[in-house]
Amino acid sequence: MSLALDRGLSLLEHLAAHPGGLPLALMASELDIPLSACHRLLGELQRRGYVRQVRQQGDYVLTTKVVSLGLGYLSTAGIVDIAEPLLERLAQKSGELVRLSIIDEDRLTWIAKAQGTRQGLRYDPDMGMDARLSCTASGHAWLFTLSDERALDLVARQGYGTPAEYGPKAPTTVKALLAFLNAARLRGYAMIDEVFAPGMSAMAAPVMRRKEAIGVISIAGPRVRLTPARMHELAPALLAAAAELGPISNTSSLFGRPPLGKG
Repeated sequence: MSLALDRGLSLLEHLAAHPGGLPLALMASELDIPLSACHRLLGELQRRGYVRQVRQQGDYVLTTKVVSLGLGYLSTAGIVDIAEPLLERLAQKSGELVRLSIIDEDRLTWIAKAQGTRQGLRYDPDMGMDARLSCTASGHAWLFTLSDERALDLVARQGYGTPAEYGPKAPTTVKALLAFLNAARLRGYAMIDEVFAPGMSAMAAPVMRRKEAIGVISIAGPRVRLTPARMHELAPALLAAAAELGPISNTSSLFGRPPLGKG
């Protein structure tokens, strides 16, 4: 049963990374699942409404049921009501994409966003993705709150990725990454320029509760607009939003409840 569950979840995660769909044989090969077992699992997922075939004997794709589950969870967890006003206010002030990510054990996942610009070039990555810790402003903002040893351990587990997955100025060594983190600690927020993606820049600040980071708020956009000078101008507003969210995060189960007796 545990093997079937592991394989089923692997199929869902694999399909999530391929919105155009994948054929049965390719998924079985890429995930090292016997073809017959893969077919049975996809049939069960299809019966439960999580996947469908584009055509008879065609590629498999995810349905919106997975999305619906995630959105429903976020809604009942209370995070949307809590964070939305803060994100919208910051997006309007910056004119750029503002995102909230939460820390869940060893992962940092983008869960909410507000888009400031209504025209021109927009930078809008998908929600629900885990941030690449080594080359995102959000990742750096979390890592600089940790010891160097803990930060490097998290990055080592996730990996630095391949050159196609980050920008031309991304750190690919321990020394380079620590330089980014040390600079972020000194200023109190992370800044990157063509690190996550070519032509893009971003800044981020951790959301703290009792001296522990529980999430990150970031601002991202084209570097022609979001210049280093502009990021420094926006820093007080970003830090204020993160500081405001920390104390009220107790009302959302998504951030975890504080221990009994600690408020």
